[in-house]
Amino acid sequence: MLAWCHCVTLLAVLSRLSVAGTSDDLTSSDCLSGYSNTKCKDLLPGQYSCKEPEISLETQSSVGCNQSDHTVSAACYPVNGTECNQCRFNGTEIGFYSAPEHCFYVTGKYDFNVALCLSVFLGFLGVDRFYLGYAAIGLLKLSTFGFFLLGSLIDIVLIASQVVGPADGSDYYIPYYGPRLIHLTENKDTYYKPVD
Repeated sequence: MLAWCHCVTLLAVLSRLSVAGTSDDLTSSDCLSGYSNTKCKDLLPGQYSCKEPEISLETQSSVGCNQSDHTVSAACYPVNGTECNQCRFNGTEIGFYSAPEHCFYVTGKYDFNVALCLSVFLGFLGVDRFYLGYAAIGLLKLSTFGFFLLGSLIDIVLIASQVVGPADGSDYYIPYYGPRLIHLTENKDTYYKPVD
């Protein structure tokens, strides 16, 4: 009888997820109507643990990184005995996914070290821009001898500071603990420390 109850509850949960269409309310198989109605996303720190995104050995970046907005979400596990989403979790079941975090979308085709070496040694021929997928600029650099070497020097600085990246919108392949620069931006959530 209890197995029948679990099957009916699981079907109800699956139908609710398919209607909602979100991954915010993932639930355990031990869900009954007597458990807490608290949302798992509202748990306090210490009541859940989130795993770090897995790092791919081929691309040295997060597995599952979204190409369009360069974000990835981590799976979060409520601790054993925690009740949320009308379920009791045992510590090994995913309760929800964390807020999206920035990640680097890497296809593995564009190596930072190769791009920088091409820019330093063959940049006056436009080879660096051809490598990154900017054929028109590469052809222009080729025909003007790297904008009379001035454009080549500018490209060396732009590629070394990672301002110019691959044309397909991906990030450079750089080893996980390599020289990756993170450009800081300002938005409505930026906190400014008060001046004393």
